[in-house]
Amino acid sequence: MSELITVPVALGERSYDVIIGDGALETGMDRLGPLCPRRRAFIAADAAALAAHGKRLRAGLNAAGLEPVIFEIEGGERAKTWTGVERLVEALLEAGIERSECLIAFGGGTIGDLAGFAAAVTKRGVGFVQIPTTLLAQVDSSVGGKTGINTASGKNLAGAFHQPALVIADTGLLASLPEREIRAGYAEIAKAGLIADAELFARLESAGAGALTGDALTRAAADAVAFKARIVAEDEREGGVRALLNLGHTFGHAFEAEAAKGALVHGEAVAAGMSLAFRYSVRLGVCPQAEADRVDAHLRAVGLPASGAELPGGPYQADRLVARMGSDKKNRGGAITLILARAVGEAYITPCEDAADLAAFLDEDLRTG
Repeated sequence: MSELITVPVALGERSYDVIIGDGALETGMDRLGPLCPRRRAFIAADAAALAAHGKRLRAGLNAAGLEPVIFEIEGGERAKTWTGVERLVEALLEAGIERSECLIAFGGGTIGDLAGFAAAVTKRGVGFVQIPTTLLAQVDSSVGGKTGINTASGKNLAGAFHQPALVIADTGLLASLPEREIRAGYAEIAKAGLIADAELFARLESAGAGALTGDALTRAAADAVAFKARIVAEDEREGGVRALLNLGHTFGHAFEAEAAKGALVHGEAVAAGMSLAFRYSVRLGVCPQAEADRVDAHLRAVGLPASGAELPGGPYQADRLVARMGSDKKNRGGAITLILARAVGEAYITPCEDAADLAAFLDEDLRTG
């Protein structure tokens, strides 16, 4: 068992800790008592995570003197709907949850998003705890308080900011995941370095595929969470610098919206989106080609795609992708908001000044890779 790392998220009265490492689940249970004053642990649990780790979860809760009240949910993006929120809220109300109690999300990012939104609206806000079981959720979606569901118009377009009281990121839970899911989660770790931590990205480059295992992964995950915590503390509600955390996502969300159902994993779309952001920055003359080449080389070294042409779930059409990007929630004044880069560790926010050129760029990428 590796040493646990605790990363604080400093938000005044809403501050909380992220406990990271193998064995964090049992250690974190000791912190749940004050959050469950009636000794009931309400849990929105991903069915697959529950099948893999339910025995360990229940044992930890019992050892802490807590009674689990579990709502089992089939995970995946299909869970993040108005119907899904309604079902979970009604189940919580029927179970008699009080505002002083909390809802615990146990699963990947979709369960965290859904449960967080349900917690935000149930009785105008009950407590919330995240126990993410995927790497993607551990290093990204579980931290920062962004919750939400998908709508007919796009991904995560309804939601609320609702900070958790605690995040328990047990890397031992990742052992049940397929390698594809680990690689997809790693994309969010690399993202932290690409945005504003050139030293972190250099360490990841040196480690190569070794960054995806053991203590190296725990340390990299903690570094990525600490980076995100600093950004969230500065801009909790994404009014400015926090938008940088969407590097790769404006492109990535468009691919996800256009992909064949179930064919594309979020982290893969983000990886390709980060590559596209750097290469489009080169096209605009603001970033050296060598920096974009570094990004592509590292992504491919760890088994991630580095172009839209490499993504499953197509075929994709550039004009449809740009149309999807046009409905992104970060957009301002009718212009697509892009997160681009001047170099590794130097991302910046800018409006797209030429949608036709962006479409031409994507078309070239899709044809040539």
